[in-house]
Order: sequence, then C-alpha cells, then structure tokens
Amino acid sequence: MFGKARRIDPDGLGWNASQPVRNLTGILRFICLFLFGNVGLYLQAAKESASQPNIIVIFCDDLGYADIGPFGSEKHRTPNLDHMAAEGRKFTSFYVTSGVCTPSRASLMTGCYPQRVGLHENETGRWVLFPGNSRGLNPKETTIAEMLKASGYATAIVGKWHLGDQPEFLPTRHGFDYYFGIPFSNDMGQTSRLKNRYPPLPLLRMEKVIEEEPDQRLLTQRYTAEAVRFIEQNKAKPFFLYLPHTMPHWPQFSSERFAGKSANGKWGDTVEEIDWSTGEILKALKQNGIDKKTLVVFMSDNGGAIRHGASNKPLKAGKGSTWEGGQRVPFLIRWPGTIPAGTASDEMVTSMDLLPTFAALAGGKLDSNRKIDGKNIRDLLLATPGAKSPHELFVYFHQGQLHGVRSGKWKMLFSRDDNSLGRPAGLFDLENDIGEKKNVLHLNRAVAKRLAKLAEPVRVDLGDSLLKVKGNGVRPAGMVKSPKTLTQK
Repeated sequence: MFGKARRIDPDGLGWNASQPVRNLTGILRFICLFLFGNVGLYLQAAKESASQPNIIVIFCDDLGYADIGPFGSEKHRTPNLDHMAAEGRKFTSFYVTSGVCTPSRASLMTGCYPQRVGLHENETGRWVLFPGNSRGLNPKETTIAEMLKASGYATAIVGKWHLGDQPEFLPTRHGFDYYFGIPFSNDMGQTSRLKNRYPPLPLLRMEKVIEEEPDQRLLTQRYTAEAVRFIEQNKAKPFFLYLPHTMPHWPQFSSERFAGKSANGKWGDTVEEIDWSTGEILKALKQNGIDKKTLVVFMSDNGGAIRHGASNKPLKAGKGSTWEGGQRVPFLIRWPGTIPAGTASDEMVTSMDLLPTFAALAGGKLDSNRKIDGKNIRDLLLATPGAKSPHELFVYFHQGQLHGVRSGKWKMLFSRDDNSLGRPAGLFDLENDIGEKKNVLHLNRAVAKRLAKLAEPVRVDLGDSLLKVKGNGVRPAGMVKSPKTLTQK
C-alpha cells in the first residue's frame, strides 16, 4: 500500500522499519551530532564574541589639531579628553585624506583614498556632497560597519553622515543597523546665511525624516543620549558605534549649559560640549561594566577652520589645505588594560588604517577583490615594541590634484604653476620643521628626486588632474538618476 521502503543512507540517518536497531542508532547519532555540534558552534561564537572589543569612533567636524588639551589647547577646557589621553595613547602624526568633509569620511568608512572610490568631489566638480546630489558612496564598497556586522557586531551611527542623501547611499544601506542624525553639514539648511539656497535641514531616524530644521543647540546633547542608549542596549554583545559630531563646524551651536562659557566664543563652547559628551560616553562604559572591553577613538575629519576660531598650532594653515594644518588631526585611542596608558607615538598613520585594523582586532574579513589603501596598525595602537609605520608614502590630494607626498620625515609639494606643473616645488623636514616654514629643496635634491619617483605610481593608480592623468585603479562612486532632496523648500 505504501510502496517499498527506501534504503537508509550510509550514515544511518534515514528510516528503514526492517532495521529498527540500526535506525535507532542513527537517530541517536543524529541527535548527538545536532546537539553537540550546535553547542560547539555556540561555544566558538561565544569565544569569538568575548575576544571581540566593542569599538567606538568619535569623529568631530573641523576640530583643529590644537583645539583640545592633549594637543596643547590654551583656550579650551577639555578635562575628559585630557583624562582619555592619560588613560590611553595619542598619535601626533595622524592623517586624514582630505581637508574637507565628504572625501575624508569616505576614506574612514572604506579604507581608501577618496579618489579610489570616486568621492573626492561631487558630480559638478565641487569638493563635497550637497543636498540632492546624484553621487554617493557606492553600495559595492565595503564599509567598516559592513565588515563588523558580518563579524557579529551591532552597528549604529549617531550624527553627521555626508556620504550621500539618496536612499541608496544612507547609512542603513551601508551596514549600519541604526541611524540618527543629519545627512550632511549643518550649514546646508536654513539656519545660516545660505538659507535661501537649500531646503530645510533634515534630521533622520533610520531613513525617515523626523524633524525639519532641528534645534542645533541641542544636537550634541541629543546625539550623546542616543549613543548612551545604544551602548546600554547592546552591552551584552560586540558593537560598533560611530559618533560623527555635527560640531564644531560653522555655524556653531551649543546648549545653554555651555553657550558663552568658554574663553573662545562659540567655537570654544562647542569644543567644550564635545568634551562633556566624550565624558558621558566613557562614563556609560564604566557604568555598564564594559569599559575594559571597549576601544574608543577620538579624532577630527580634517584640520580646523581658523577663521571660525580653531587652532592648528604649530601646524601651517587649516581646513581645506594640503599643508599639515589641513590634514594632520588630533587622534586619541583608549582601551583600558590593552593599550598602555599615557603613551604617545609620532609614527605616520592614517584614517584609512582603521578599517583593516578593526578587522584584525574583531576577526573580520576584508574583500580581497577590492583594493584598499589602509594598513593594519594593530601593533602601533597596542604600543608593541619596535612597531613602525607601515606606510612608505602618504599622498596629499586637493580634489583630483596631487599636491604632495610624505615619506618618513620628508614632505614634498609639487608646483602648480603652468611653467613647472607637477615638478618638485617645496621640501620640508617635518621632524625639525613641523610648521613647514623652511623650504630645503635646494639642499636635498636627491631626496626630492626619490619622492618624485615614489609619486609616479600614485599618479598611474589614482590619477592627477593637474597633469591630466586618469588613474587606472579608481572605482566609480554610486550614482542615481533624478535625485531628490529629503525636504522641500
């Protein structure tokens, strides 16, 4: 009636009524394999989770090199950052890849020079993304959040994104489980002198606009509350929290508690409120018993805007430039019990290095099919004796123009004059002249020749619009047709 019974499989996992003993043995074997196999997997996952640090990146907007106490600020009170430096490690030769927002953030997220991922400028040739631009971070790129999420991390961004405001480019499409913040700079709304140019500034939760023109005086407090809530809700598993502050970018706003209280006007008020915010984050880690399980980074997206109150001393120039003041930024890292307290390094490291380094610390995997420019600096972060910078070369771009290179203590700038385009024009010994005051090119022609030779493969790979060279190692940014702004005028 029921047809011929099928034969059991070689492992005894099938069913055959004529062989009850063998069948029972198979069932028991299956149950054991299932239970103990899953227990093994669970224990392995638990072991990996226990060894994976929580990671927090606090990312300021336009904060200057000397705007905080650990880097010599004389105007701003930053007790929490002073304490963070005393408990952690600071890097005095830490570089970002651009003097402005979008390109720098693209590098942090992808581990690449912005030219490689097509975000060194927008589709109209301007330096950053604006509301309703058709360009954004390509969904094919792998972000820090995506890499860590694949390794079991909960992920969140609280703050400013600035890598595209079209749905395809929002943080929730790039590995973040949660998003609360504004999608671009705070002057791209109607609270500044440019108010007739842009629609209202949107505040998003996930992908939904929840407010138009939010009260910017409260943004730092609201970001901090959201960040602390995320920490509390995810303290039992590894998490990645990206906290890109809106401040101290112009126009500066701070809450009543901090407004008018600093010795440096509105700029100082916002810096001191960010210091308070950092203290709240560190306090939350201790209160939730995960202080020693959490690596915290504090840095800026580019050099400080001097005309608005920032200080980049002793560096030359500031935001938007390829002098040191435009791309060398303050960097602190703290991980109690793992990173030696009160230490410092002057080795050359970059924001691009964080992605591969976090991958190494979290057991994450990198996409071998997509070239990145960052290096694993785990040993430098942990102050391993003898650890050195993995970078033979760091390059300074202004949009698509290759302006300069650094190798070791030497920094060389290229001419932008028509008669000598792309030739060595300035050479500086950063070890003895951090302010780039003395051009020693004429005394070190051999050094200049070596650096010029190192720059040639960079031009081939990433391009150089000064010399009209197109890079063969670049990838396209994301693009959409018929983009729309998130709010309407």
